[in-house]
Amino acid sequence: MHIQINTDRNIENNEALATHVRTVVEKALEHFAERITRVEVHLSDENADKSGTHDHTCTMEARPNGMDPFAATHKAANVHQAVDGAAERLANKLRTRFGRLDDRQGAARLPS
Repeated sequence: MHIQINTDRNIENNEALATHVRTVVEKALEHFAERITRVEVHLSDENADKSGTHDHTCTMEARPNGMDPFAATHKAANVHQAVDGAAERLANKLRTRFGRLDDRQGAARLPS
């Protein structure tokens, strides 16, 4: 699973941030790693130098093998919280989608 990190001009994409993002994404999606080719992480700060309660946004888009992409977005007071929230939401979406898919495939294999 390849992880691509994109930031807007208001967020410095340094090694500490990249390490945090990779760690969070790998941990949240570890059960799906063999089913996902790439995860794109988009980070933005809507208010730049001004502070606000929900001015940092993280959108994560997972690209599963042979399927349309799934995306999840989370807004928070800082980048780390936004990344954590988006990863959790994306993992929940993937868990639901893959669970349904596995149930259907399992049900099709049962003898009638």
